[in-house]
Amino acid sequence: MTTTEMITAETRTLTVGSAAVRYRVLGSGPALVLVHGTGAGSVTWDRLLGRLTDDFTVVLPDLSGSDAVEDDAPFTVATLAEQVAAVIEHAGAELGVPAPMDVLGHSLGAGVVVALAGSRPDLVRRLVPLSGWAHNRDEYMRNTMDLFRSLADRPEDFAQFAMLTAFSRRYLQEIGRPAVDELARAFASTPGRARQLDAVRHAIRHDGLSGLIPRITAPTLVIGCADDGLVPVRNAKDLHAAIPGSRYAELDSGHVARIERPEELVAVVREFLA
Repeated sequence: MTTTEMITAETRTLTVGSAAVRYRVLGSGPALVLVHGTGAGSVTWDRLLGRLTDDFTVVLPDLSGSDAVEDDAPFTVATLAEQVAAVIEHAGAELGVPAPMDVLGHSLGAGVVVALAGSRPDLVRRLVPLSGWAHNRDEYMRNTMDLFRSLADRPEDFAQFAMLTAFSRRYLQEIGRPAVDELARAFASTPGRARQLDAVRHAIRHDGLSGLIPRITAPTLVIGCADDGLVPVRNAKDLHAAIPGSRYAELDSGHVARIERPEELVAVVREFLA
């Protein structure tokens, strides 16, 4: 994997509470909001944009804790959902693409879009959580997140552990040692990433989604990853079971399917949104 450069687009900045929230907009067509997981921010979606912007107006928020945003405002999964809500409302007013919009969120972003769909159903047309979770009963996931967070002050260990839980063994074998070493370098710890992990851990420990899930009314596609070492696929299956009428798809991938299986991921999302 090579480091992805941010695709050029006009950037807008909002103030939501005490937080600064940036977002980009590219493409044309129905609006699709891509909500990033823990890490650099919306730039992590950029390698997929060429497969989406021909048919969708893609809205790319950079939430608190991402590398693109510099603030120390406190946040939780719930307040990150409020940030996405503000972006949707602002983008609709500025661009003439009114809500509701389709929303896709990965990992931390999956929790955010589930919280959004439960708390602001008026803003979500169709919902796609990727590598998400539904409850706090997975001891593997809880302990993995605790270990992940404990390594934040040890950058090399953090990066190596992040890389190992982000990708399947098969994928790491396929790309070879130099690429694996580059992956590890790309997963450096930052204060923002530590804060994002705290938000996930808080949501897991306090079961911050289960009360909102029954309020979801949007047609939903839950996507799980069979070799996910960070959020085991059982969590996606439980989320699917908890959302009445939802559909389920599973990718033969580790946690970061947008890198391991980009074509399959886009195909599954496109089929659902069609």
